[in-house]
Formats: sequence, structure tokens, C-alpha cells
Amino acid sequence: MASPTMQNAPSTSAALPEVANKKSSSRDYKGFVAGVFSGVAKLTVGHPFDTVKVRLQTTGKGRFSGPLECVTQTIRNEGARGLYKGATPPLVGWMFMDSIMLGSLTVYRRLMAEHVFHASSWTPGIGEGAGLGFKALLGDAGSPPTYLPPLGHGIAGIFAGATVSFIAAPVEHIKARLQIQYAADKSRRRYSGPIDCLRKIYTHHGVRGVYHGLGATIIFRGLFFFWWGSYDMLSRWMRQRTNMSAPAINFWAGGLSAQVFWLTSYPSDLVKQRIMTDPLGGGLGDGERRFPRWRNAAAAVWQESGWRGYWRGFLPCFLRAFPANATALLVFEGVMRGLP
Repeated sequence: MASPTMQNAPSTSAALPEVANKKSSSRDYKGFVAGVFSGVAKLTVGHPFDTVKVRLQTTGKGRFSGPLECVTQTIRNEGARGLYKGATPPLVGWMFMDSIMLGSLTVYRRLMAEHVFHASSWTPGIGEGAGLGFKALLGDAGSPPTYLPPLGHGIAGIFAGATVSFIAAPVEHIKARLQIQYAADKSRRRYSGPIDCLRKIYTHHGVRGVYHGLGATIIFRGLFFFWWGSYDMLSRWMRQRTNMSAPAINFWAGGLSAQVFWLTSYPSDLVKQRIMTDPLGGGLGDGERRFPRWRNAAAAVWQESGWRGYWRGFLPCFLRAFPANATALLVFEGVMRGLP
């Protein structure tokens, strides 16, 4: 625990508010480097939860009664490795994805602070007040804020989400198709691994097939607004109302803000997964395509299960959100502080 005198010290990314534009812009590289470490941490903790989530999202009601049965069946039929099925693409992909997402987020935060809100600092959690309510959210009308408000962090999150979608879409597409292969015997699977999956999809459907689900990915990741806006609010509240150390604040704010994100974005993720696991058809021979557009997949979920269908598989996702993202942001912010 930090002493009370440390409460007013910056709790994240930088030791002091960034004031000089040239000096701070030269440090943009830090977000990209630290994001690589974040991606590794996130996969190690979160992939088993993600496998269960995807399997619940993309199968009918009869296959699994719930998350626990999904885990039990997976381990019984495929071993513990079954929970890490499809882990290779995100291991490589999430390192790049988190590097691009968190690195671009750092840049967009700086640009929002310099050119939109005219703030002297964009480090999450810095600023006067608890960071709650419309006044703190929008900034004082009479004078510009000295810190980037949650609204600015949220808008930066939207831009970062759109940026990383061009890497995330093919990675998540390949991962999802591997995760719904239930045969323990590799010879009975359509795809022997991520390279084989990528090769077959590209052979029969080209780049467009590899990027199947890009639009749905941009919609889903545009909701990063809620993640990074709430991360700033929670960081500021904890920094000013508790004696927690900077790493502890990063951990708790990271985990809680990730849960805020999933509460607001889960239905769009489920629709995205339906689209990404939809047969592509043609020479691939995996069946007939059902969802030519995003709205077709969304309507199909409603017709099958009503509003509850959009929340199928939510529990393992929600349980995963805290430990995976709390650990990832703890690592990210720690590396950010350690880089020159």
C-alpha cells in the first residue's frame, strides 16, 4: 500500500504529466512495446475462458447446458489442451493486436489532449476531482481542463478499436474456426492448424475471405469507448480515494473497466462470432453461408432465443474479463513506467 502522500502522484503510464509536445510524442513508442507484453499476459490467463465462450456462442442449446459442462466435456474429450485450442493465432496475434491497440491508444490520447481538449496531461487517472459526473466528463466550459477527461479517453478508444480491427479481424476469424472443431482426432478436423486454416480460406475466398467479419469487428471494437473512458474514471477515483499503489490501481481499474466494456459490448461480440463461424461455402466445402450481412446474424439470434440469445456464453466471458485484463494492464502500465 502506498502512503497517503502518494495519492496525488500519477498512477499510470507516466511518472509526470506530459507537457512538452516534442518530448511526449517521442515517447509514443512505449505504448507499442508495452502492448506486446500485455498481449502475452492476456492470452496466458484468458484463453481457456475464451474457448468456452466461443463454443457456447456458436453451438445450439442442446450441446452444453452451461459453461461448467462445456469445460468438463472439453477436458474429458480433448484433454486440458483443448481449452487452449486455437491459442497459436492469438499468441502471435494478440502481441501485435495489443501492441497496435495500446500503442495507437497512447497516440490518440495525446492527439485528443493536444488538439481537442487542450489538456496538459493524458495519463489515465490524473486530474482534479473524482472524475465522475457530466462536469468532469466534459470539462469546465469556462476553462480547458488540465487533464484529458474520460470523454477524451473514450473517443481515443474508438479510434484505437477501429485501428486494431484490421489486425484483429483475421486473427479472430482463424481462431474462432479452430475453436469450434470438436474432434479430438486431428485427422477428422477440417483444419489441422492456423496455417492450414488460413491457406484453405485464402485459396478459395482470397483476402476477402480471410477478412470475413471485419465490419462486425469494427462495430464491436468501437465500443472500446466504454472501456477506456471507465478506466480513466476508475483510476482517478482510486488514486484520490484510496492508498493503493500504482500497480494495484492499474490491476483493479483494468479489471473493472474491462467488465464495464463487456457489459456494454457482449451482444455485438456474439453476433461477430456467429458471422466469423458462418460457413463460407464455395470450394471450401463447409456448407452454405447463412449470414450475408451483420443484421442477418443479429436477427437469427433473436429468432432462435430472443434477447437472452445475445447473452449466451456471457458468464465465462465476464469471469475471464477481470483476471485477463487486470493482469494485462498491470503488465502494460508496469512496462510503460520502466521504459526510458
